[in-house]
Amino acid sequence: MVRMDLREVLTGAVVMAPMTKGSNLPYRRLCVELGARVTISEMTVARRLKQRKKGEFALIRKFDGEPFFGVQLAGTNPEEMGWAAALVESRGADLVDLNCGCPIDHFTHKGLGAALGRQPARIRRIVESMKKAVSTTPVTVKLRLGWNDDDRNVLDQARAAVDGGADAIFVHGRTRNARYRFAADWDAIGTVVAAVSVPVIGNGDLLFPQDIETARARSGCAAVMSARGVLIKPWLFREVTDGYLDLTGEERVAIYRRYVALAKQHWGADAYGLERVTQFTRWHADFWHRYVRQRPDGTFPGLQTREQETNARSPLEAFLARPDGAALDYLTECLVNDREVDPAQAPEPVIVESRGRDRDRDPELVETEG
Repeated sequence: MVRMDLREVLTGAVVMAPMTKGSNLPYRRLCVELGARVTISEMTVARRLKQRKKGEFALIRKFDGEPFFGVQLAGTNPEEMGWAAALVESRGADLVDLNCGCPIDHFTHKGLGAALGRQPARIRRIVESMKKAVSTTPVTVKLRLGWNDDDRNVLDQARAAVDGGADAIFVHGRTRNARYRFAADWDAIGTVVAAVSVPVIGNGDLLFPQDIETARARSGCAAVMSARGVLIKPWLFREVTDGYLDLTGEERVAIYRRYVALAKQHWGADAYGLERVTQFTRWHADFWHRYVRQRPDGTFPGLQTREQETNARSPLEAFLARPDGAALDYLTECLVNDREVDPAQAPEPVIVESRGRDRDRDPELVETEG
């Protein structure tokens, strides 16, 4: 198989980040239709692949026509990771990535993800094993800046990865302990760019096309990666070439309906399939409602401040901005059952006392991408 030059593939791209649940196959298909040219699987645990876990094998499936699909692997054993890298290469992966950034306690307590970032020498050994196991597939590593602000060792991690043979480095511009509490540090990403010879792809706080331009100019990175940004607005990929798109409520609903159609193709329209479609659509709706248009003064919202849309042009746009569960359930029901989304028929919000759970769940659901 003839492989494309990785630097050529990555340069200027917006890479769809590896996100637990968010990088499901139908959502990747939607993003490719909207212009994504590099997509990454959900984090896949090498040991579960070796144990022949059916659910884990579903994560490494590439869909027909997916232009450049990477599989992100998590593990600590070099031999096991080499075996898994060879497996995903045989299944058609265009890239295999080592997760050194997942911050979730369940994984870090096992030495996976961000915990691995504390052991640069082990990163080098794992990358060496993965490189030896594959024939032509590029091997990359996704890093954080470090465990915390007192242990920012991203340069040691990056150099170890390159010494092991890594073909590119992804850098999430936060430490493990920072989660999403602080803005991504693109200057720190720039230090990695200056320190290694391979392409560096930066990740953090990208929601509008000008965010991408600013991040690349500030860091010098070859490409960028987006996670929450493309969950909130999957048309971000199209904006890279077309500029800011001020979509109407009807245009947004059409995109959401397309996701449901792709999800039904993937999981089926029987009782089991519709249950899965409903679960995933409802999960995505929790991000879709967060979209806020360009403000009347010409400025744009950012990812670090959760804003409510106050500039809706229609009842539908006002409804799509509702964050309450009743609205999201109604939207999901309309989409899955192919019914009109009629704001006048939507239930009233059910006010439930917040204990901070909604704000705290983003890291658990998205940051597992590392």
